This record gives sequence, C-alpha cells and structure tokens, in this order.
Amino acid sequence: MSQLTTVPGARLMLRHARYQFLETVRVPIAVIGTALFPALSMLFFVVPSADLAADPVVSTGATAQLAVFSVMSVCLFTYGVGVSEDRALPWDAYLRTLPAGPGPRLGGRLLNGLAFAVIGLLPLVAIAVFLTAATITPARLGLALAALLAAALPFLGIGMAIGYSMPAKASLAVAQVLLFPLAFAGGLFLPPETFPDWLDTLSTWLPSRAGRELVVGAATGSTVGVLPVVVLAGWAALAAGLAVWAYRCDEGRRFR
Repeated sequence: MSQLTTVPGARLMLRHARYQFLETVRVPIAVIGTALFPALSMLFFVVPSADLAADPVVSTGATAQLAVFSVMSVCLFTYGVGVSEDRALPWDAYLRTLPAGPGPRLGGRLLNGLAFAVIGLLPLVAIAVFLTAATITPARLGLALAALLAAALPFLGIGMAIGYSMPAKASLAVAQVLLFPLAFAGGLFLPPETFPDWLDTLSTWLPSRAGRELVVGAATGSTVGVLPVVVLAGWAALAAGLAVWAYRCDEGRRFR
C-alpha cells in the first residue's frame, strides 16, 4: 500500500474511492440493501430446506449463484444509479474539468464498487458457513473469486452505460427493471433445471446465466462448457462498448 500511495495518480484514485464510499455509507439504507438482500435470500430459501442446506454441493452452488446476484446488484446500482446521481451534481462537472483526467475518478469508482461487493458477500458467506453444509477448498475459492470478477464485467459495463446515458430517476427504474428479470431468468434464484425448455434455452444467452454457470462450476467443481465463456465474453465486450459510447456522448453534450 505504501508503494501504491507514492504514485500521485494512485493516491488521487484512493481519495476518490474514499470520498465515494463515505458519501454512500451516509445513506444507511443503501448499505443495508446491498448487504442483506442476498443473505436474506439464502436464509429464507436455502437454510430452511433440509435437502438443500445439508447437501454440500447444492448449498455451495446456491451460495455461488447468490454471490453472482449480489455482485450484479452492486454493478447496476453503484455504477448505474450512482453515476447518474453524481452527474446531476455541480461537483461532478467541476471534477471533469480538472487536468487529472478521468482515470483517478473512474478508478476510485471501481474500488468503491469492489468495497460494496465485499460488503454484500460477507453476510452471505457467513450464513453459508455456519448454517449450511457448504464447503470449498482454498484453490476453488480462488477460482470462484476470479470467476465472480469475470461474471461482473458485463454488468459493470451495463451499469456504466446506464449511469452516463440517463438521468437519476430513469437510471433507478432501468436498474430495477433489469436486475430481477435477469436474476430469475439467469437461474440465480431457481436452478435452471426447473425451467421450461423455452426459458432454459433463452437463459443460456443471458450474461446472468453465463456468470452463474462459470461461478458455480468454479465453486463446486462441476463441468463448465465453452458456451457460457463465449456468452460472457460477448456480453462483456458489448457492454464495454456501450459504456465508452455513453461516456463520450455525455462528455460531448456537457463539455463542448
């Protein structure tokens, strides 16, 4: 950390992250929603079922897919709604005129989102460890965390695209409309094995289903096919392009 903070750009990025984190935690409901909803889903739907909670593979898979939901929620709301709310403030317009460029500010936003992703995962993991038979080796935990970061990429881009292209009220509505349908259709609440054929086929092309397959496979050791990796990479590239386009359009509208 000492070497990192000696770099001016990195030090500025950490300051942006700290400012954004403190600004968010001053609204407790934002933190509570991030931290509790995935954990409550685990507590209400997995723990009471003896068949689910007592099976190590099933409970580990359930934890993994709810972890994907938690990270997806953080990406859509922290980056989508958070960015659009910041854009409405005169302070954000001032920051974008400074000579430091967008790098430290965007880097700080990424670190802030990572912090809230961790906050959302901790209660979920605690419930899985103490109230279910979920288990994972250190090697698989590392693979699952890497897969979780990969699963987050499409939603990071989608969140940024929403934030830089819509006003705050619209971004909140769009984030809510996207979150739960993508979560349900992606198998993050119910396993895809329970889906009708048409929904199972459709969901294989969604980033939420691809992310689920990758993270659950990494956590449980189940086989992951090529299709989820291709779908996830395609969505990540598309979302990144949309985010860049939205940022440039916003910059052109506001600063030309």
